[in-house]
Amino acid sequence: MTDTVATPSQTGFLGWVERTGNRLPDPVFLFLWFILALVAISVVAAWAGWSAPHPVEIDPATGTYRIIAVESLLSSENVRRLLTQMPQTFTHFPPLGYVLTVMLGAGVAERSGLFATAMRASMARVPRFWLTPAVALVSMLGNHAADAAFVVMIPLAGIVYHAAGRHPLVGIAASFAGVSGGFSANLTPGQLDALLLGITEASVQTVFADWTANIAGNWYFIAAMTVFYLPVIWYVTDRIVEPRLSPYVVDGPAAAGDETREHQTETTPEQKRGLRNAGLVVLALVALWAVLVLMPGAPLVDPDAPPEGRLTPFYRSLLPFFLLVFLLPGLAYGRAAGTIKSQQDLVTMMAEAMKDMGYYMVLAFAAAHFVAMFAWSNMGLVLAVDGADALRASGLPSWAMLLGILGFGAMLNLLIGSASAKWAVLGPVMVPMLMLLGLSPEMTTAAYRVGDSATNIITPLMPYFPLVLVFCQRWHKGFGIGSLTATMMPYALGILVVGMALTVGWVVLDLPLGPGAMVTIEPLAG
Repeated sequence: MTDTVATPSQTGFLGWVERTGNRLPDPVFLFLWFILALVAISVVAAWAGWSAPHPVEIDPATGTYRIIAVESLLSSENVRRLLTQMPQTFTHFPPLGYVLTVMLGAGVAERSGLFATAMRASMARVPRFWLTPAVALVSMLGNHAADAAFVVMIPLAGIVYHAAGRHPLVGIAASFAGVSGGFSANLTPGQLDALLLGITEASVQTVFADWTANIAGNWYFIAAMTVFYLPVIWYVTDRIVEPRLSPYVVDGPAAAGDETREHQTETTPEQKRGLRNAGLVVLALVALWAVLVLMPGAPLVDPDAPPEGRLTPFYRSLLPFFLLVFLLPGLAYGRAAGTIKSQQDLVTMMAEAMKDMGYYMVLAFAAAHFVAMFAWSNMGLVLAVDGADALRASGLPSWAMLLGILGFGAMLNLLIGSASAKWAVLGPVMVPMLMLLGLSPEMTTAAYRVGDSATNIITPLMPYFPLVLVFCQRWHKGFGIGSLTATMMPYALGILVVGMALTVGWVVLDLPLGPGAMVTIEPLAG
């Protein structure tokens, strides 16, 4: 089979976004320029005395809210912190450990041939028409695995599309939109619900001490997000993104050793035996994790935690689970198919997987320092508080205020990637304020979640954006920041518009957000 080069359309607004973005410096140097700009802004802001009252913390000396001031990154403390904590800043960058851990196993599963054979066999029976909605739905449901979903689902989608004879970058885009653009969408509550609604509870209790959160307080809303986002991702993928991409060649590292994936159409007896062995190993691992959750005194359940937090150890164990669920089935397949003949073969595959991550590690070093220095400057906190105060003083009706929170969260998400960090700052101001206007804490949380998700997929400052770029470049080396941003922008706009309509509709119809959680409450007096 002969493929031609992947060249997105260079016309129209998206073409302009792509051309402009691709003229930007390499992402490593882009982050370095961001750091220099951040340092300069912090110096000016600190000199000007830019500050804001902390929304929660009380200064015991004065009995008033503690004042948070922007700190210069050239202060003695911050310079000392930069130079003495550089190794910790790099190694404690959250995505780094997730990526390297999972890729150790995924590298074996890929290089042993397990991925290629399994996807080729399965895609032969999947109608082309249903491929996109299946990938989008699984990706949205996969956000219960949190960061591991970025590392696992997105590159797998590229392999699935490639095996089905479709552009692998289209699969990566569809999965990225599901995992990250639909980050809060799911059919059941999960750890993100526990995290955000826990912050909501703390926010309410700063004013109304007796209120407690319900982890299922957004259940119906996030399920509706899944239903409404699915056709958006499906339409954008098949009608906008795929037509922009012409047929392709695999000109990146993924091209190496692709002869089987490209030309073999029949599964050999050895490969069938390998698939069977790999399947048995997967079932054994699933059974093991089930035992660790269901057995008396289960180690992956915290009996002392409140109900919403009892499965936290299980959620945190998903990363090693994914490592093993790729590594051990890959080994079982490779031994049967003849692609792994010795221990050295296994170690070599794991080492090659780390070699592919070399560029990402360089990029992570720069990104980690930008994120850390932004936090050291207090600029994100002050920006969030001032923006929240402006919304509160606007005098908008409650539904419009929710759209303001949604839009402000979406814009702030371009600078601060952590959903919990932003909500920890916005929640203590927004939630009690809207309770006084008769809007429930669950509704305010739901509106924030819509805005927080939509713009994840178009900001290079989102920690996993560079990783997705690396996944794309494995299939097409010339795919740059502008290419990825232009590809994902229709998804972001579609998800944002539909999410806004869903939020307004929920308020107008006064629908339940979850068991026992409604849009409106009796206006409270603080």
